[in-house]
Amino acid sequence: MAAKTTTAAARIDIGISASDRAKIAQGLSRLLADTYTLYLTTHNFHWNVTGPMFNTLHAMFMEQYTELWNAVDPIAERIRALGHVAPGSYTQFGRLSTLSDAPATPPKAMDMVRVLVAGHETVARTARGVFPAAERADDQPTADLLTQRLDIHEKTAWMLRSLLE
Repeated sequence: MAAKTTTAAARIDIGISASDRAKIAQGLSRLLADTYTLYLTTHNFHWNVTGPMFNTLHAMFMEQYTELWNAVDPIAERIRALGHVAPGSYTQFGRLSTLSDAPATPPKAMDMVRVLVAGHETVARTARGVFPAAERADDQPTADLLTQRLDIHEKTAWMLRSLLE
């Protein structure tokens, strides 16, 4: 008879209570879902943009989706460092995200820009919404991550809005 083995998760003692870690991880999971959804929409628009601004927007969207792609890993890893499982399926992202999926029919170029402005503003609001839990828990790594994400999303929204003027 094979020996029964049990594995117990190591207790997490990083100075943040289990309930605070759960609240922060829940907020970061929404941020991860929003970020991934915006990544997918931006990549979709990169593939499907047409019109007189094709070269400019194609290159800009590539820069933006690359940044978003590089952002999902640190968010997911912070969730893991807090002792929780990071969501990673389309079903989970669809349930957690506050962003709509990319339109099935690609919009015109300037409508793509409008969709992305709204997306970056939404992700900024999602990131900002996690701050109170991180601050109450004195969770500086999460606060730092949120600050970095806010800077990028607010700046990207401003740059995209500038195209619409």
